[in-house]
Amino acid sequence: MLFAVVDANGRLVRGLGATSATRLAAGMYQVAFDQDVAGAAYVGTVGPATASGLVPQGVITVAPRSGIANAVFVETHGASGHADRPFHLAVLA
Repeated sequence: MLFAVVDANGRLVRGLGATSATRLAAGMYQVAFDQDVAGAAYVGTVGPATASGLVPQGVITVAPRSGIANAVFVETHGASGHADRPFHLAVLA
């Protein structure tokens, strides 16, 4: 299993096998790993990037990153559409 914890600005806070995270646009992120994850399963949840506090409610979707075998595309949403949210991502490779 691989994982990443990413803050709302797209900064990789911690992870296992995760090499980087990038905020692409409001509520859109790319998380890269040190191996091919294109055939893996992904589980994401909106959650705090640090050990304290709660985050605003949100929804998350995850998918393979088109054309980049070692990355996952993540979208986070608030009530009015795309919104920056911190998240946890698990990759079951």
